[in-house]
Amino acid sequence: MSDRSRIAVDAMGGDGGLAVMLAGVACACRQYDDVNYLLVGDEAAIREGLANHPNLAQHSEIVHAPDVIGGDDKPSQAIRRAKTTSMGIAIDCVKQGRATAAVSAGNTGALMAMAKLSLRTMRGIDRPALAALLPTLGDNDCVMLDLGANTECDARNLVQFAVMGAAYARTTLELDAPRVALLNIGSEDQKGTGEIRDAAQMLRAAPHLPMKFTGFVEGDRLSRGEHDVIVCDGFSGNIALKTAEGTARFVADLLKRAFRSSVRSKVGFLISRPATELLRDHLDPNNHNGAVFLGLNGLVVKSHGSANERGVATAIGNAAKMVRADLTRRIVEDLRHFEAKAAA
Repeated sequence: MSDRSRIAVDAMGGDGGLAVMLAGVACACRQYDDVNYLLVGDEAAIREGLANHPNLAQHSEIVHAPDVIGGDDKPSQAIRRAKTTSMGIAIDCVKQGRATAAVSAGNTGALMAMAKLSLRTMRGIDRPALAALLPTLGDNDCVMLDLGANTECDARNLVQFAVMGAAYARTTLELDAPRVALLNIGSEDQKGTGEIRDAAQMLRAAPHLPMKFTGFVEGDRLSRGEHDVIVCDGFSGNIALKTAEGTARFVADLLKRAFRSSVRSKVGFLISRPATELLRDHLDPNNHNGAVFLGLNGLVVKSHGSANERGVATAIGNAAKMVRADLTRRIVEDLRHFEAKAAA
């Protein structure tokens, strides 16, 4: 293999198993010509699967893992089996420097626990956060964090999430000064918990950061495209994310039912098909796949378990973009700059 960046892929994770993961990596291989892959999992099964993807075989190396983390495995159980599982070995490849990032579609809780234990949080970060891209009505997606890694957060945690989220937005969305907002129950300064109000005060006092703090945002404004980074605790963020995903599926199913209700509706569907196809493409989670654990000494990307091959390729593409932009270094520099100004 060449000196190109390497991404370790948990080839056994995800609802679709090895076939979907290999197809997704092969798709990414055609799109990103500067990346090689470490395919972690059952060597015999991977080798057999690579027969269907000759382009991938030329740019990949197999790392054997005899065991797999199941969807029902508890994080504590997963940690004890980290050295023998495809997920744990993929993360260890990042720790050892064999890979520049790891991608898995497996058990989220297990992935978070093993990544945190193996890679540790970077200096200046109390807790890592799970960040993902959400579709909006604006020109770009928006970054939202935390999405479930931390159910309770204090003001310092939220400020750190804002710094990390802004660095991620600058990298992924290619923005010079991302607009950052705190998710709250109202836009007024007196609304919300003490932690949220204190975090807002700290962010307003830090105009030197490469971001623009825009205050509070309510849940009904998340998809308007008015903010580039939405910051919240993991409890609120996970509920908001699942609600948004459920609403998108509801709208799509409602449209299908409406268009099938009568002959006139079917004719209307044929006329409006370009618009409905655009809507479906915009809401398709496979086009926004790939959440990242920010704040660790290494990049770990979580692909949705139900992602198809296009979704897996999207997650890998996000990982490759973060590697090229040296996201971890950017976060370290922003945190150092923030702490230096805060201490002055």
